[in-house]
Amino acid sequence: MSLIKLSAIDSTNDYLKVLSRNQIIENFTTVVAEKQTQGKGQMGATWISEEGKNLIMSILVKEVLRDVDAIFHLNVAVALSIFEVLNETKVSNLSIKWPNDIMSDHKKIAGILIENSIKSDGKIESVVGIGVNVNQQNFENLPKASSMAVVSNSEFDLDELLHKIIFQIKKNCGYILTNQTDKLWSKYHENLFKISIPMAFEDVHQNKFMGIIQGVTSNGLLQIKVEDDSVKTFGIKEVQMLY
Repeated sequence: MSLIKLSAIDSTNDYLKVLSRNQIIENFTTVVAEKQTQGKGQMGATWISEEGKNLIMSILVKEVLRDVDAIFHLNVAVALSIFEVLNETKVSNLSIKWPNDIMSDHKKIAGILIENSIKSDGKIESVVGIGVNVNQQNFENLPKASSMAVVSNSEFDLDELLHKIIFQIKKNCGYILTNQTDKLWSKYHENLFKISIPMAFEDVHQNKFMGIIQGVTSNGLLQIKVEDDSVKTFGIKEVQMLY
């Protein structure tokens, strides 16, 4: 595995995508930066991180996904990897908020952005961007964000955390390669944020409704049982949890 450490970059995902386009690089090549000026989250959101306090990284994953229908397996594998590593620390009340945010209680402490591309030979290559709030203490104007340090009242070694996450992602990708994704999905659902708990949602038309999360489909749609007891599915841009 190749590890590239940068002091500052606009986006680790963009850096790794350009690198991969211009040369052949090793699977699980990882780019990590102390500062990111144009970090991205889901649906174009900005990922803001205090310099040198958090883990900002991107990992190249190739030769793992065999067809486009299996793309969400990687989301599950990566989210579960972060969850499992953090679960070994003093961070309490962890869960995975669909599709792949890592929560402690009701606060987000890690986010994932996976960008997939299909090559001319049909192979799928993924750039997995990960942001973990580790030692940052100040989250002014970010009421739903926190960090490992705030939650556990401890400081953490960024380098040690980095290597543990890479190791766990490689391990969980092994389950995809050996067609054992049911093991990943079982743990993912077991630790899914608010599963089986009645809560409020809002759809794209700003209509609010009550529902109960039943699970996530193999292609990443959220299954919600609504008030008439039917189960509806939603894509990431189609529903928002109100909590």
